[in-house]
Amino acid sequence: MKSSPPEKKVLVLHGPNLNMLGKREPEIYGKMTLEEINRELIRQGKNLGLTVECFQSNHEGAIVEKIQENFETCSAIIINPAAYTHTSVAIRDALLLTDAPIIEIHLSNIYKRETFRHRSMISDIAAAQLTGFGHRGYSMAITALAGMLQN
Repeated sequence: MKSSPPEKKVLVLHGPNLNMLGKREPEIYGKMTLEEINRELIRQGKNLGLTVECFQSNHEGAIVEKIQENFETCSAIIINPAAYTHTSVAIRDALLLTDAPIIEIHLSNIYKRETFRHRSMISDIAAAQLTGFGHRGYSMAITALAGMLQN
């Protein structure tokens, strides 16, 4: 009897204030809520043969702990660190625990915004960065990871 291939889990991490999507500055971040984005990611992941676990926190330590809890069991990470993009050495160090591919995502184009948003603490350790595609960037990321994990 053939056994099924091991489960490929994608951990999706959302940083501070992303729980307010749809309400907070919709002209920048869009009208789609985080719950809607997560539902779509889970559905799309299932269609691609991936299990998707989504997590959001406004607290840096909670994000670090989630990475530490999952670094050995996840096949890939999608992270929108939000404001922690520019400041968090702690999240960066936690991500260094994993050999899994990481895709950094931003709803807005951080390079067309304030200068302080142009620097990412994560971009040099990520396999890729998607910025400025709005909620579609998440879909692009999960599709890209499915391809990366097949190779």
